[in-house]
Amino acid sequence: MMPEILPVDTDELAAIAAGTHRDPHAVLGPHPPGGDVTVRGLRPLASGVAVTDIAPPSRRHPDGRHRVELEHEQDGIWVGVLTGVPEGDVPAYRIETSYADGSTHEADDPYRFLPTLGPLALHLIGEGRHERLWQVLGAPVHEYDGLGAWPNVRGTAFAVWAPRARAVRVKADFNNWDGREHPMRQLGTSGVWELFVPDVGSGTHYKYDILGADGRWRLKADPMAQYAEVPPLTASVVHESRYAWNDAAWLERRVASAARGHTDQPMSIYEVHLASWRKDRSYAQLADELVAYVADLGFTHVELMPVMQHPFGGSWGYHVTGYYAPDSRFGDPDGLRLLIDRLHQAGIGVILDWVPGHFATDEWALARFDGQPLYEDPNPQRGWHKEWGSHIFDFGHREVRNFLYANAVYWLEEFHADGLRVDGVASMLYLDYAREAGEWSPNVHGGRENLEAVAFLQEMNATVYRRVPGVVTIAEESTAWPGVTRPTSEGGLGFGFKWNMGWLHDTLGYVSRDPVPRSHHHHDMTFSLTYAWSENYVLPLSHDEVVHGKGSLLRKVPGDRWRQLATLRAYLAFMWAHPGKQLLFMGGELGQESEWAESRELDWWLLDLPDHRGVQQAVRDLNARYRETPALWARDASPEGFAWIEADDAAANVLAFARRSPDGSLLVCASNFSAMPHERYVLRFPAAGAWDEILNTDAAEYGGSGVGNLGRIEVPEGLATAVALPPLGTVWFRLAG
Repeated sequence: MMPEILPVDTDELAAIAAGTHRDPHAVLGPHPPGGDVTVRGLRPLASGVAVTDIAPPSRRHPDGRHRVELEHEQDGIWVGVLTGVPEGDVPAYRIETSYADGSTHEADDPYRFLPTLGPLALHLIGEGRHERLWQVLGAPVHEYDGLGAWPNVRGTAFAVWAPRARAVRVKADFNNWDGREHPMRQLGTSGVWELFVPDVGSGTHYKYDILGADGRWRLKADPMAQYAEVPPLTASVVHESRYAWNDAAWLERRVASAARGHTDQPMSIYEVHLASWRKDRSYAQLADELVAYVADLGFTHVELMPVMQHPFGGSWGYHVTGYYAPDSRFGDPDGLRLLIDRLHQAGIGVILDWVPGHFATDEWALARFDGQPLYEDPNPQRGWHKEWGSHIFDFGHREVRNFLYANAVYWLEEFHADGLRVDGVASMLYLDYAREAGEWSPNVHGGRENLEAVAFLQEMNATVYRRVPGVVTIAEESTAWPGVTRPTSEGGLGFGFKWNMGWLHDTLGYVSRDPVPRSHHHHDMTFSLTYAWSENYVLPLSHDEVVHGKGSLLRKVPGDRWRQLATLRAYLAFMWAHPGKQLLFMGGELGQESEWAESRELDWWLLDLPDHRGVQQAVRDLNARYRETPALWARDASPEGFAWIEADDAAANVLAFARRSPDGSLLVCASNFSAMPHERYVLRFPAAGAWDEILNTDAAEYGGSGVGNLGRIEVPEGLATAVALPPLGTVWFRLAG
């Protein structure tokens, strides 16, 4: 008696062939398990198809039959029957396909496997609470356990969230970019589409072909892809990390240090744009060159401008298309792991620039992902950033929030990053940001605050600090929003630090003036101390200040080259001593001549000039003295760690203050921003005794004139002492003992 084929309605078969069936596994693959099993395969271009039973001999049909020729049924769908399959078994088999040119291809059948996402994962996705989203969505390499009877099967579990799609299929190099052979199934009401493809692993290029409600197919890169092609190519790439970390000691120290409080630890940050630090370097080369350079200069941290995949290099990484994929221009994801690992082994922390406020408009990426606004807010008054020409995330959508805060966790857990600097926080907080009247709508309370974005930032920070001990988040926030660094439990946004943009603009404005007019703007250098402890601050001399016609730090300063270099050294030393952590964009340590451009590397040739080598040496010494002097960082978040000595001598362009650590150790910073030396300037020191001159930016080794205090001064009991303040110079005195 011939085995009977389980029938399927011709309309269903037509939907399978057209790629519009929402559950192709209900038709394709083995049905039902046990006894005679109907097997259907979708091979539109085949001239013949056969099924080969790969079960162990003890589980095959008694007559030894293990190969069945399938018959063409309809529209490229082939069908046949496996007989004698033990009750309860899903048969293990491979499909052999023949083509008109005489070639054959054998592969396992994707449609014989259960979903790779279980009910718990789907529930968490639906609730917007899957904190390790990258493990279930995207293209993780997956292995099915054969449970002893069947062989294990490795492949890739493709899964994508596209809730309003009519159908989704995988186009890849394993199907010659013909997605007809690999339609995906929708898993319940989760909006997730899934397909496990056996024998597919690292290096596979793929995209999702998504049918929108408008009947149009759109080819999209995977939002959760962990690797991507090098631009201008745009395919996603399957990647299984093989990296073995060697930074366990660093991570242990990081947790212990954070337990004492980030604000009470040294933090001196070197901001880097990898593509233009040195040209044409890979992650592996940077793991040698950049690590050695930063370690030599003594910075405690590097901050990498966005290393997430972005198509246009001129965006500097701030228009992201692949939030889970490191920039492939420098190598694969394990290359970035190597760079971070090597930085940790050198004692250097890593902060990644992260952009959750807006995303790129490229049609092959996130924009209108399933044919309609999905990741972007559908309201144009909230979903379009006219200043940056980009889409704004829909912070009111729980799955979108999940995508973002899981992404923050991803970079911290999978790449061992020590912190995230969150870009454009101000643009997220205000509904009227960069909008004129009539271009925005108030929130439910009639205000201009974006309540959904506030909730997202609080959720992100709370999740990050709970999941990843020892890390820190830093907000680029330029307004007076209250409580940016206040804990979420107290109603704050929950960041660890905030960029002090007020300090930046005030002090850069001051040093950009000639010494004589500076006396009329003396308050620009003192005003920051009226609010220095309202938040936990980072002082940022960032990339934004040395581009787009603003000129380099050096070129902002008036006068001849000697005065420019002297002022720059004095300003940096004033900054390093000021309450708050400090950040310096690459090139500042060289006295970079030209403003930064992402298309070329730094002016390394400047180090052939002694005066520019002097700036670099001054930065090296600033970092060394800073790290060994707790008075400069142990009370950054407390007014008890700071006291003015001279705040009002505008005529002389002099500023002097003391820093004190909890153990009572003291440092005095005195700056003279006039072009004339003050040979006997009287300062009232906070304690009597011997004070070592531990740094003088006018030292001859830095290219200065050599005015100083011969390395030490003696402060009498009356505390008032005459000191030499060099022209355009800053001096640090530390109480000996």
